[in-house]
Formats: sequence, C-alpha cells, structure tokens
Amino acid sequence: MAQPRSFDSALPLVAEHEQIEASLADPEVLADPVALRRLNKRYAALGPTVSAYRAWEAAAADLATARELAAEDESFAEEVPALLAAEEDLAATLRRQLIPRDPDDDRDVILEVKAGEGGEESALFAGDLMRMYLRYAERRGWRTELLDATDSDLGGYKDARVAISATGTPGPGEAPWARLKYEGGVHRVQRVPVTESQGRIHTSAAGVLVMPDIDDGDDAAEVVLDPHDLKIDVFRSSGPGGQSVNTTDSAVRITHLPTGLVVSCQNEKSQLQNKESALRVLRARLHQIAVEEAEAAASEQRRSQVRTVDRSERIRTYNFPENRIADHRTGFKAYNLDHVLDGDLDPVVQSAVDADEAARLASAREQ
Repeated sequence: MAQPRSFDSALPLVAEHEQIEASLADPEVLADPVALRRLNKRYAALGPTVSAYRAWEAAAADLATARELAAEDESFAEEVPALLAAEEDLAATLRRQLIPRDPDDDRDVILEVKAGEGGEESALFAGDLMRMYLRYAERRGWRTELLDATDSDLGGYKDARVAISATGTPGPGEAPWARLKYEGGVHRVQRVPVTESQGRIHTSAAGVLVMPDIDDGDDAAEVVLDPHDLKIDVFRSSGPGGQSVNTTDSAVRITHLPTGLVVSCQNEKSQLQNKESALRVLRARLHQIAVEEAEAAASEQRRSQVRTVDRSERIRTYNFPENRIADHRTGFKAYNLDHVLDGDLDPVVQSAVDADEAARLASAREQ
C-alpha cells in the first residue's frame, strides 16, 4: 500500500491563517488602519494555500477510509481509484500553492519605459508601450499615475515613468507586481517608421524597467532615507506642462550619495509634488537593489531586467507587418499585436507566469 503523502510545510501557514483570522476580530486591530491593511493582505495571500490544504486533507482522509473498508469488504475497493485520482489532483494543486512566493507579489509597481536604439522611431515605440501598459491597467481596474515623462519631437517618449496600483486587496498573483514584473527588459519593434519615405521596415528597441512600489503604508518603512544621504537640486522644468514651465524652479533632482543613484522629476507644477515623486522612485530603486544583492548572496538568479537598451538582449519582438508578437523567453507567439497594444496583454503575461511557476516547481522537487 502506498504511503500517505505529507504536507507538514503547510501546517505553519494554516496556523498563521487561523491566528490572523482571530486578530482581525480584535477591536484594537480594527482601529489601526496600517495593521489592518497588513493583516488583510497576508490573510488574502494565505487563503488559497489553506483552502488547498484543507481540500487535500479531506480527500486524503476519504481515501484512507475507503482503503481500510476495502481491506474488510471488497465492494468498497471500487471507490478507491476515483478517490485516489481526486487526492492526487488536490495534492498537485497544494504542491503548487506551497512553492515559495516572491515576497513582493502583493505590491504595486513603478514602471519605466525608455527609448533606445532607433532615434525618433524608438521614442514613438516607447510611447506605444506606455499606452499598452496604461490600457492593460485600465482593463484590470488598476489606478495609474504618470510620475514623470520626457516627450520626443514626434509625440513619443524619450523616457516615462508611471505608478500602477491595485484597488482594494487583490488576490494572490493578481497585484500589479505579480503580473508586470516579467515585463522588465528590452522590447524590439519591427515596422515602417513614420519617418521612412521609402517604405522600408526598420528595427528599433525600447527598454522597460519594473520596480515594486514600496511607498505605501507600513511597507515604506523597509527603506529609510537619511536626509544627510540626499543631495537635492531644483531646476527649471522643460517641455509641456502649462504656464509654470520655464518660469519657476519646480523640477527636482535627487542624488543618493551612498549609491550614486540619481532621480529627476518635473512632471508636476509643484516642487513639493516632484520631490515626493522622486523620493518614491528612489525608494523603489533602493529596495530593488537590496533584493538583488540578497538574492545574489544566496546564489539565486533574479528574473532578468535589462537596464541597457541593446537590441541583442531582447525579451520580446513586436512585428507590425505580420501583426505578430513573440516572447523569446517563453516561446509565446500570437498574431494579434493590435489587440495586445490595446491592452490585451494577459495571455502574454500568463505565459511568463506559467513558465516561472514550472521552473520553481521543478526546483522545489530537486531540493
């Protein structure tokens, strides 16, 4: 007889879920918005794992009972195959739920798009990518806030930065970071540029960087910025923005002296608003550096996010003549590029989610 499976690693999670459930009924917790938000996020994150464990536990108990009865009465043996199949399916579901999750998966994101090789055509493509992400966020009911942007002459973006945040408490795997973290890298476009007079297809590239947004509630405490480590310069804004542009020193540049990171924001007319946006981006970048250093120390490979816009390090190709999109990491390919650029990005993203889950599941089995 096969030995029963053991999922002891789920027991601490079940206990934590029960403890949080009790805490959520505590008047002191209900009166503390920060603690309440943190506990609700954790409770929601644990829910699917706990449900999967309880479903498997019940199926395993039914199977064990059927096997005991079959040993005494052969008529019960007919029930065993179906119960075994149900238990195996639920065990597989639970095994996937127990794969270690990215601790940032419940966070919002700051997403940057930057033009690369290809001149004005690359800037136009960067604008197309930003609109694609804004439309995708709209489809998923997320909020968006343009933090900073440098326009190109023909209406594209030399670079642009947007904050994308969920509304309410998203389910596991449904927050902006969990979906958009795979977008980081170089995106290549093949099409006839508007500047091309002879109809020739050109190739250019734009870079995308995605960072967890930690400037929200209790999470912001994870990155503490010492004012003595910051050099803050103000300068006159340039580009579109209303009457205050080029008349007041509202743009802000912050240099983080220990790391040399520089963040500039000039999208708002208020110097204070630009400063807050720059600090928000700086916190996100410092958090990401800390995460990458920790993972490198543990000899773990972080999902690649290319910071240099080099066509040779592409993750995805957008072919306009064929209306084709291809992801070079997952093998995903579809001929509905127009729909994808209109925000129908979920199938592409899901291919990366599935590939990542398969790799983590294989790694867990090897350990």
